[in-house]
Amino acid sequence: MATFHVVVHRSGPEWNHGAPLEGQSGWEAHADFMDGLVHEGFIVLGGPLFDEFRVVHVIEAESEEEIRSTLARDPWSGTHLVIAAIEPWTIRLDAREQA
Repeated sequence: MATFHVVVHRSGPEWNHGAPLEGQSGWEAHADFMDGLVHEGFIVLGGPLFDEFRVVHVIEAESEEEIRSTLARDPWSGTHLVIAAIEPWTIRLDAREQA
């Protein structure tokens, strides 16, 4: 059964701190890959934190291994983004359930 996980990425060695997100090398390939994961329902929520050096994704997956193997296919994996943490997440408050 798939569960929610919180994944925290940090900027990798090829991240250009002087350029905006869309100005990073390989942006289009990365954006296309991530859009595909959203379309598949793998990524539920995601985006950069205020410091813009960390990114958080809420992912629905069977296991940490599934998450790692899927994200390893990202063109930015290991270059622009490095996984800092993967934690299972139990949702106790959810406004989406209110009609």
